[in-house]
Amino acid sequence: MILGIGIDLLQVRRMDRWVDQPGLLARFFHPGELEDARRRGKSMALSLAVRYSAKEALGKAMGIGVQEFSLKEVQVVNNKLGKPEILLHGKALESLRRFGGSKIHLSLSHELDNAVAMVVIEG
Repeated sequence: MILGIGIDLLQVRRMDRWVDQPGLLARFFHPGELEDARRRGKSMALSLAVRYSAKEALGKAMGIGVQEFSLKEVQVVNNKLGKPEILLHGKALESLRRFGGSKIHLSLSHELDNAVAMVVIEG
């Protein structure tokens, strides 16, 4: 059963400004996400923007925003085939369990200066 759906859109320019502020990035992104984004070189801001959108979309799908957990507890990864997935840690995982969620579906896309993410939570 679908428990929640969330979507978020972000202008990549926002992340362009954040990239020059490493302390700020560390507040919002899991260390693994930052490592992966740095490997992407010029497309680092795009990678971070779409992942940030995924975090916001998750909070919307749970109907709680991001008040109950730290955004860096939400880690967006790609599986072996490149499909994006969300891994939850700490309070983010606890929040999903309280919500009754058992599976998270994630779709990411970007075009020019926009990044979008959609999350569907099953219970």
